[in-house]
Amino acid sequence: MIEKLSHGEASVSQFAERFGVSLPTIHKHLRVLERAGLIRHEKRGRVRHIRLAQVPARKCDNQQRSSSIDRVKDWLAQFEASWDEHLQRLKLQVESDL
Repeated sequence: MIEKLSHGEASVSQFAERFGVSLPTIHKHLRVLERAGLIRHEKRGRVRHIRLAQVPARKCDNQQRSSSIDRVKDWLAQFEASWDEHLQRLKLQVESDL
């Protein structure tokens, strides 16, 4: 999602179409990203637009940026270990079926 938003702003409905999932599902993911400070939204009329959050340089030094990135890495690491285990089991299953 972050990678897609790096290409520019989009309405939530346009964004949901890119992933082929329902609007409620997209809203859940976007809330998490917004609470983490990674994205921002703006309502224009009845349409909600989302974009990557821009942190002003004077308010965010390198140490703060590094801390934010470290939090994201830690969060991703939780899933990496789980997926490594799942993929290893899948590999063993496929190899045993050959």
